[in-house]
Amino acid sequence: MSGDPGRDLLRHTLATLAYRGGKAVRGAPPEFARFRVAAAGGAARGADRTRTPEAILAHVGDLMDWALELTRGRRTWKDSSPLPWEEEVGRFFAAVSRLDEALAASEPLGCPPERLFQGPIADALTHVGQIAMLRRLAGAPMRGENYYKADIAAGRVGPEQAPPRVEFD
Repeated sequence: MSGDPGRDLLRHTLATLAYRGGKAVRGAPPEFARFRVAAAGGAARGADRTRTPEAILAHVGDLMDWALELTRGRRTWKDSSPLPWEEEVGRFFAAVSRLDEALAASEPLGCPPERLFQGPIADALTHVGQIAMLRRLAGAPMRGENYYKADIAAGRVGPEQAPPRVEFD
């Protein structure tokens, strides 16, 4: 750990995001990427505007890219078009890894760590939860887990994650 409590907590949070995000995308059937929830009232009320899992994951990648820019003192936002699912999954882990590397470095942060958490990182956690919920709605649920007991470690932010310790149905 760095000895900086703010950075250390952010790095653990990113490892948590990678763990939960990895679980949410692992083993999803190919058709899941474009699954769309029908809004109440049908297309007239916006069913065609709901985000697909692919679009949500692209947004999470954009959030991680934005967070990296914030660590450098820049406020640059970019909306990305979704990539094919497997590429988007790779982008997710690459973006989380780049942000983790920046937090592990000794350069001063370009913004307060609390702002990184309350903005892009908390938003990304919310969206990973949406993907998990969409898995169930799409008929491809993932198993529940006691995340308190999960083997999550700062710096472990790639696709290779520890296996679940306590899952349940």
